[in-house]
Formats: sequence, structure tokens, C-alpha cells
Amino acid sequence: MAKSCKGLAVELVKCLSESDCVKVEKKSFRECAKEKSPCIPSECVGLRETYFTCKRGQLDMRARIRGNKGY
Repeated sequence: MAKSCKGLAVELVKCLSESDCVKVEKKSFRECAKEKSPCIPSECVGLRETYFTCKRGQLDMRARIRGNKGY
């Protein structure tokens, strides 16, 4: 994993681990990150979108030349 997205990944996992999706419904992080359920806080949804944008930027050749945004 690139270093520019690693911090976002750690924050996303921490946010999801504190959400009801993982605690109450006993789902995995991956399942909670994929779905858009109301039990996921809006800050986790924002982190998820930012992380996915960061990962997409790593595949974009123009962004790879200029460098990935640190967000």
C-alpha cells in the first residue's frame, strides 16, 4: 500500500471498528466498508470516499507522475 493512503486506511479501520456495524451487527470491516447502511457514521462514510479516491489516484497515470494527493 502506498504511504499516501496508509494513514487514511488506518483512520477508516479505527472509525469502522467503533461503529455499530462492527460492534452490534458483528460484520467484518470489509462488509461494513462496502455497504451504505445507516449504522455507519457520516465521518466514516467521508473517510471511505476519501480513501477510495486516494486508491483510484494511484492507478491514474497522470496522478502517478504528479504524485498522489495526501488528503
